Amino acid sequence: MSLGKFIVIEGMEGAGKSSAISVITEALKEQSIAFIQTREPGGTPLAEQLRDIVKSASHEETLTQETELMLMYASRSQLLANVIAPALNKGNWVIGDRHDLSSRAYQGGGRQIDDTVMETLAQVTLKGFKPDLTLYLDIEPAIGLSRAKARGELDRIELEQMDFFERVHAKYKALADKDDSIVTIDASQAMDKVHQDIRLALQQFITQNA
Repeated sequence: MSLGKFIVIEGMEGAGKSSAISVITEALKEQSIAFIQTREPGGTPLAEQLRDIVKSASHEETLTQETELMLMYASRSQLLANVIAPALNKGNWVIGDRHDLSSRAYQGGGRQIDDTVMETLAQVTLKGFKPDLTLYLDIEPAIGLSRAKARGELDRIELEQMDFFERVHAKYKALADKDDSIVTIDASQAMDKVHQDIRLALQQFITQNA
């Protein structure tokens, strides 16, 4: 049995990740490809508890950026070992809502944590594992955040200042530009066009890996 493929959807708040995942899952069903879905942080009972800590805006004490960083990688380690790797080994594809690129952008770019620290944590927890395909939904922070605010209450990270999100956006773009496994989708387009671009990128990937 061949190994499954790991496809990740990345992007900032309001980029349309949820609808993008729906497009991908529908396309995989059409191709009769077995898959599961995950999200980060989260995806296992323990990882979901860590997600609650990271996302909550009502802590009685300040969550340091170092704690935030390590919680992200602790959650990712649990998800990889207990969900992603077993599924791939069974030949199932895995559709992930965020993965390591998010930490590189939010903690590395937004929090300005040194790249060497990020790389060390990634090596310890992921041991070289990376997605087969990442679809990065690119959108200007101001547009994305206005969409996110329209959805309702913001979480702890979404409440950061605009300069934080500008750094996140810049890091996302820089990382996407130098990695051939990352396909950038212009998420500011009309939704139909965004979904069309996602389907095209996915079909090309499926064809190459048939």
